Amino acid sequence: MTVTELEDYGMLRMNVEDIEKTLERKSIGVLGVPTDSAPLLRPLGFWYDGESALYFVYVLGADSRKVTASDHADVARFLIYDVETTFNWRSVLLTGTIERVPDDERRAIEEQIDTSWTPDVFERAAETEATALYRFRIDDRVGIKQLELPPELRTEFSTSGPD
Repeated sequence: MTVTELEDYGMLRMNVEDIEKTLERKSIGVLGVPTDSAPLLRPLGFWYDGESALYFVYVLGADSRKVTASDHADVARFLIYDVETTFNWRSVLLTGTIERVPDDERRAIEEQIDTSWTPDVFERAAETEATALYRFRIDDRVGIKQLELPPELRTEFSTSGPD
């Protein structure tokens, strides 16, 4: 089914403000970059600059598929989603380009980045291993959401709230 067809069942398209709020409130998503075979998908923590880019810190390794795919990608996608219940969820899909941030820009950007939520294993690895900062430049953003019960499950109490 298309998004338009699903609107009859309670799904809504997110407006620009909804998408911005999601980007500002969330810090985890899934990066998708093309490869010669299936796309490479990786869950990543991110920092949104409030305008047009996300930033990711990669822990470098001798043979990182994520680094190789990111360095060769002409286009990439990033998915942020939040599911509270089966009737309350949102999903934002970003399309853009990904690039390694040059060293001369890195320090100024890293001073702004909030890394308060980073999986422990990556935080420990970053203490002793080389890292790189990557920028995902957002070219397109779309979002969908459902934030209420479908009509057939609503009751007078659920739509009007308690007195």
